[in-house]
Amino acid sequence: MLRYVTRRLLGAIPTLFLIITGAFFLIRVAPGGPFDRERTLEPTVMENLNKIFHLDKPLWEQYFYYLGNLFRGDLGPSFIYRDFTVGELLANGLPVSMTLGSLALLLALLIGGTLGCIAALRQNSWIDYAVIATATFGITVPNFVVAPLLALVFGVWLSVLPAGGWNGGAPSNLVLPVIALALPQVAVVARLVRGSMIEALRSDHVRTARAYGLPTRMIVITHALRAACLPAVSYLGPAAAALLTGSIVIEQIFGLPGIGRYFVNGALNRDYTLVMGTVVVIAVFVVIFNLIVDILYAALDPRVRYD
Repeated sequence: MLRYVTRRLLGAIPTLFLIITGAFFLIRVAPGGPFDRERTLEPTVMENLNKIFHLDKPLWEQYFYYLGNLFRGDLGPSFIYRDFTVGELLANGLPVSMTLGSLALLLALLIGGTLGCIAALRQNSWIDYAVIATATFGITVPNFVVAPLLALVFGVWLSVLPAGGWNGGAPSNLVLPVIALALPQVAVVARLVRGSMIEALRSDHVRTARAYGLPTRMIVITHALRAACLPAVSYLGPAAAALLTGSIVIEQIFGLPGIGRYFVNGALNRDYTLVMGTVVVIAVFVVIFNLIVDILYAALDPRVRYD
């Protein structure tokens, strides 16, 4: 397995290189610059700022300069948060985004998996139809619509939960952002588990188990659930990416100090290094999550081999 992990990590290097290269040149193509919102500066001051941040050099030279720093683990200084480096900002924001993402993913797996199993066991009943309708609603309504509605209803009208803010990660402040972030993933997981569970319940080995008179609970948990989990496990990689990118919107709506807020502020203010640092972190996490998913898939399905 070690060889497999090493090979996958080495294979991810070209992917990360392409992502970094594409993001670097795309953000530079966008109109405007990092100091355009400053009050009118003297030409000499502007020249000095461009010199300090190496913006006076040709674009290709800036690109290789950034790659060299990135190779040494230096994400550079922030253009808008002058007293902080990008590494320091991401180190402060990453725990917030990871907390939101991990809780939302756990909630999606627990609720989505449970609803999918119940719907499959009660196929074509009103419970099945209710789960399908709820899942379809959850998939079609984006979280940037759900999040303000949750804040308005539970934070403003009912005043039972905070409408925004981090408050040191207090559980009450996490409820609404986590629900808003998890709802689309709950819907997707429920549909995946329902479909695969129906297929698993009709498989030969489950029929054989029923013929031996095994209890339904044992058949579902021991023989059907493992096969039904495989599509959901395959979806964990894209789901983790969706939760990380989705948290960019959620953090902005609820005013949370995660990397999503830094990404939005960096993009709006053309803070090149901050945007690039966020892109690099998200890309690395997506690669790692996909690798973990592949390892889990091989552990659950003996037909899949590491080599």
